[in-house]
Amino acid sequence: MYFIGPHVSIGGGVAKAPANAKALGATGFGMFVKNQRQWTAAPLAAADIEAFKKQMAADGYTAAQVMPHAGYLINLANPDEAAHAKSMASLLDELRRCMALGLDKLNFHPGSHLRLLAPQEACERVAKSMNAVLAQTQDVTLVVENTAGSGGNLGSRFEELKTILDGVDDKSRVGFCLDTMHTFAAGFDIRTRAGFLKTMEHFDRTVGMKHLRGLHLNDSKVGLNSHVDRHESLGAGLLGLDVFACIMRDERFENMPLVLETPDEELWRQEIRQLMEMAG
Repeated sequence: MYFIGPHVSIGGGVAKAPANAKALGATGFGMFVKNQRQWTAAPLAAADIEAFKKQMAADGYTAAQVMPHAGYLINLANPDEAAHAKSMASLLDELRRCMALGLDKLNFHPGSHLRLLAPQEACERVAKSMNAVLAQTQDVTLVVENTAGSGGNLGSRFEELKTILDGVDDKSRVGFCLDTMHTFAAGFDIRTRAGFLKTMEHFDRTVGMKHLRGLHLNDSKVGLNSHVDRHESLGAGLLGLDVFACIMRDERFENMPLVLETPDEELWRQEIRQLMEMAG
């Protein structure tokens, strides 16, 4: 089964997320577990946790169908110790929120070296940081997302993802999420079936498909190798639809969240239906 759906709002409480996804006909979804643009948030109330679990069951979702996304402020590569400590505390808090909600993954961006560290050293710092927060939690996999590579952001090269993987002690609790738009902007031409398969072979050789935990499905407002992060609705950008048809006809991407982060919420239901039709 393909777990397809958008990154839905938690406005009004985390229990709104599965209900919002169900209303769109989604078979999977993404969500935040707190405000993504703040370092801290009030603890989840026991009633909110119970309501979320009940709504997940009522709507027929399991943790396998959900890809929570960590806050955007987190930067595990930051060489400034005070700023790094804030990122560590925020990520640890979000992991514990996932544990409380019964969610088994937390997707995050590896961060930027801010042009103050060499990429290798920055990747090793990310891995060391991951080890520290994983040691204080259980049952949740940290899922590192590839990036477009702007502003010193790590993860646009699969070799950087491999360096992070190599530095994590418990590899059963590290995974990766590939964003189609980020991949294209990072220089991988996935507009054709041949180009997509070549890129996935590169990922498999470098990182390993067994570590892939989900995809973000987005078209691109910007061109190949632009290293700029600008999402577009499916079929309305420079990627086109062929890559999404390739994904939806490839059994390797079954049973993992395929999350839409496209900008027009009014098109989400249509995009879900379009992807499901591609899958047959």
